[in-house]
Amino acid sequence: MITSGSIYLISNDFDKSVHFYKLLFERDVTAQNMNRFAQFGMDGLCLSIMNGYFDSENSDKVVTRGKVYEEYDDCVKIAKMQNTGKIVINLSSDDLKKEYDRICALGIGSSITEIRYINARNPYYYFSMKDPDDNTIEITGSYVETGGEWG
Repeated sequence: MITSGSIYLISNDFDKSVHFYKLLFERDVTAQNMNRFAQFGMDGLCLSIMNGYFDSENSDKVVTRGKVYEEYDDCVKIAKMQNTGKIVINLSSDDLKKEYDRICALGIGSSITEIRYINARNPYYYFSMKDPDDNTIEITGSYVETGGEWG
């Protein structure tokens, strides 16, 4: 039985990614291992950022044992890979419009969409954006249409 864990992103620019998520989550990291790994623990979510270059640049600070598997262990190569967008980080807010306005005002993220609606048995509102490593972030939450948005 798995009892805990974290989703972590191998970052091409560790400092930029950590800064981005500090602003997005409105909190500091909850744990950090040198400049190698930073963790954001929040109610029910643990998202971490791994510096894709740390191990190769700091071989004196990292000890490994066992066979090396390039597809998992070559973090520099992984950090430089094109992001295919198959992973979506889904977050929730109590007030979607307020969160949308906050993120737009901060100027973080790229390719920010408008607030959109989908109903596939369970209706919800959301907007999407990209983080510094081109990971998709979808933010959902309570939203009241103000009229005229969709005709």
